[in-house]
Amino acid sequence: MRTVKAAVLYDYRAPLVVEELQLDDPQAGEVLVKIAASGVCRSDWHVMKGEWTSPLPIVLGHEAAGVVAEVGPNVTRVKPGDPVVISFAPNCGYCEYCTTGRPHLCATMRRVPGGTLPAGGTRLHKDGQPVYHFARTASFAEYAVIHESGAVPIGPDVPVELAALVGCAVTTGVGAVLNTARVTPGSTVAVIGCGGVGLNVIQGARLVHAARIIAVDVSQPKLEFARRFGATDEIDAREEDAARAIRQLTGGGVDYAFEVLGSGPTIRLAYDAVRPGGTAVVVGMAADGDEVSIDARSLASLEKTLKGCFYGSARTSVDMPLLASLAHAGKLDLDALVTRRYPLEEIDEAYAALDGGEPGRGLIVFN
Repeated sequence: MRTVKAAVLYDYRAPLVVEELQLDDPQAGEVLVKIAASGVCRSDWHVMKGEWTSPLPIVLGHEAAGVVAEVGPNVTRVKPGDPVVISFAPNCGYCEYCTTGRPHLCATMRRVPGGTLPAGGTRLHKDGQPVYHFARTASFAEYAVIHESGAVPIGPDVPVELAALVGCAVTTGVGAVLNTARVTPGSTVAVIGCGGVGLNVIQGARLVHAARIIAVDVSQPKLEFARRFGATDEIDAREEDAARAIRQLTGGGVDYAFEVLGSGPTIRLAYDAVRPGGTAVVVGMAADGDEVSIDARSLASLEKTLKGCFYGSARTSVDMPLLASLAHAGKLDLDALVTRRYPLEEIDEAYAALDGGEPGRGLIVFN
């Protein structure tokens, strides 16, 4: 057992408390990771605001990378000293989803109670009481204990601090293009929501040589920032009807529209923006209970496809090293994504910046 500094959520819509907790040693099949950096992602914000319910108190954070400090019994995939990206979708390797190439949907892990680790219970404690782990990760802490399959080795080519972005934003965004939608060269693409994940959808569309990449947001600074990652056009949804503008730009709608915010109205916008035979992909994670309605007849008569995307449909053990190598080759820009770095003590300031619409990705960095 060790003492670690962590940011703890005790009540919804309340500031995080940075304090010391006790962290147990890793059990069989578990890995202790010294966190280098953890991204400031909207999924954690959903919990902070009470839009997603979780057991409390909880340590949030799920987009992270670090160095293996210790391994539990029977761990064979990594060793102390290995730089790793943390995957918040660990997998068992033997269920139907794992054996058919969809480990991100692992049925075994989805049965694990919220806030706990696959082997059962929590490793975090305060005064003998459990503190829960968000997304089986809890990376807003100096160290995290995770399932072995959640520690993905990436090699030394990408700085481990920047590799944290591969833990969520890059894998989800680029994966939505490559794996979920399988966008073809020369296609037209709309990206609705240009935050950290949306920027990586744009990077993914550029990577596969989409002919036109239309960025849609209500923030002009975010739209301008999206140009740096490959957006060819921009639409300010505050100023004009975005679906109509997309159809006018493309002569009837895009081949692929990606919703990367997580709300009923923007999901409907993505559906309305695609041409007959086109595909709308829902990447954003909406608040619990949010709903969307579509014209049921149009789904058949226009042969549109509406599909979900969880974690970029990624095979993390394969895709994360690939994405890191693409970044090393200059085909994905991780460095430009990071607009601010914060110590753990300034985590509430980091989330205020996210809520205020600041472009790019903030990083919580650890010494």
